[in-house]
Amino acid sequence: MKWLFFSSDSYSGKFNMETDLFLASNCEPDEAVFRLYRWRPYCISLGANQDEKIINYSEARKDNIDVVKRPTGGRAILHAEELTYSVIYPVSASSSAKELYNEINSALKAGLVKFSSELNEIELETIQPDFSKFYKEDLSTICFAASAKSELKFNGKKLVGSAQRKFKDSILQHGSILCGNYHANIINYLNITEEEKKAFKEEINKKTIDLNTILNYSVDYEKLSGALVTGFKEYFNIENLQYV
Repeated sequence: MKWLFFSSDSYSGKFNMETDLFLASNCEPDEAVFRLYRWRPYCISLGANQDEKIINYSEARKDNIDVVKRPTGGRAILHAEELTYSVIYPVSASSSAKELYNEINSALKAGLVKFSSELNEIELETIQPDFSKFYKEDLSTICFAASAKSELKFNGKKLVGSAQRKFKDSILQHGSILCGNYHANIINYLNITEEEKKAFKEEINKKTIDLNTILNYSVDYEKLSGALVTGFKEYFNIENLQYV
């Protein structure tokens, strides 16, 4: 398997999602892609099937917050103080989407531990929620309100949120590695009541955690990117990673 790595940089939400979709739609049978990127300006991404009416576009524009649809499912995320990853993997080389989901998250964990030994306590979620039931709840509006099986948690709180979609010839998985807590501000851009905003904020604070909080210092994104690349190379036994 040949692996390509696209180095991290900051792009618009439209560019980021179109790039992931393009790479997934043009995946070679013997080629996998690992990409790291950030968002400029900050951006809310909605799941592919999520109703856009939940977003208060007026408030988002006021704060220069972009809004985009993801090609994957799930719910709304405010991409801000984070490093986002994407992996495109050929269907022919994957035994199953679920196993790949687990393997990618395990590789992310390996990279995070390379970044700091304090992250050794990261665990993969072992329980799969009943999302059909969860999506009927008000809190399902925000992606970080629940953890899927194999997602990364620290001290019981979600650190990395991921989404996956299977195409004809490839599997796309991408997700947010929380580095700061700005993602919690998503409540300011939702069409919900003040009472709901309070409840949502409490839930986000209760269920999520970020690297700055864990490590008690600001993340060096370049160093984090390098550690994640090393983790992927070692976990997937990548001998020759081609930098694009």
